[in-house]
Amino acid sequence: MVLLFLLLWFVYIGVPVVEEDEGIEVAFGVVPQAGGYEARETQAVPLEQAPAPPAKSEPAPSQTEVMTQEDEEALAIARQREEEIKKQQELEAAERAEKARQEAEARAKAEAEAKAQAERLAREQAAIANANAFGSLFGNNGSQAQGSGDSKGAGQKGNPVGQGSIGGNQWSLAGRSVKSMPKPNNDFRQEGKVVVQIIVDANGKVVRAQAIDKGTTISDDYTRQLAVKAALKAEFSFTDRPDKQIGTITYYFQFK
Repeated sequence: MVLLFLLLWFVYIGVPVVEEDEGIEVAFGVVPQAGGYEARETQAVPLEQAPAPPAKSEPAPSQTEVMTQEDEEALAIARQREEEIKKQQELEAAERAEKARQEAEARAKAEAEAKAQAERLAREQAAIANANAFGSLFGNNGSQAQGSGDSKGAGQKGNPVGQGSIGGNQWSLAGRSVKSMPKPNNDFRQEGKVVVQIIVDANGKVVRAQAIDKGTTISDDYTRQLAVKAALKAEFSFTDRPDKQIGTITYYFQFK
């Protein structure tokens, strides 16, 4: 017995006893005595009204967008300005070209007229030289020479010398005879003479007349114009020469 006691002592009593933690009481069910669920009165809590969502607004353009729009507008204005300047330059260039063309045409026309005038004058001067040479064959080509035949109008005979006088006024046209040579108007205010250079066609019509200074003693323009108007009415004999001829008519003005 002693040995059993000792054995139990060393085996059982000698083992340290581990103390366990105290447990936690748990109540199952809804028994009030068991400390379970206790119904409580609750109050309804009003729900807070959710705030209205903010109204949508267009986002403000950023500084970069504003600068981009301004740049585009400036570029559009600049392009429009460049187009206007280009159109203006093209218009001015066209006007300058048209003006240059007109000036060139005017110069060409003036040169052509001057050339034609020079050729015409050359032919007329040659005709005068030939007439003077023809008149010298008769030994009388002075301005005071009298033509042969009747000098009283349309029945005048041919005059190879081409010079004569009618009514106190003188004429000179190689190889022609005068048919009619009216006097100037008598309302002149000067005394003296006016020499008028005439150009006569093949039919004897005076197609051009101009007072010249050579031989003229009257400077009054009005009196000169009287002589020119009278010379344009003069008529001479027909000729078969195709070129126009140059001659002169000298009118004498005297107060009465």
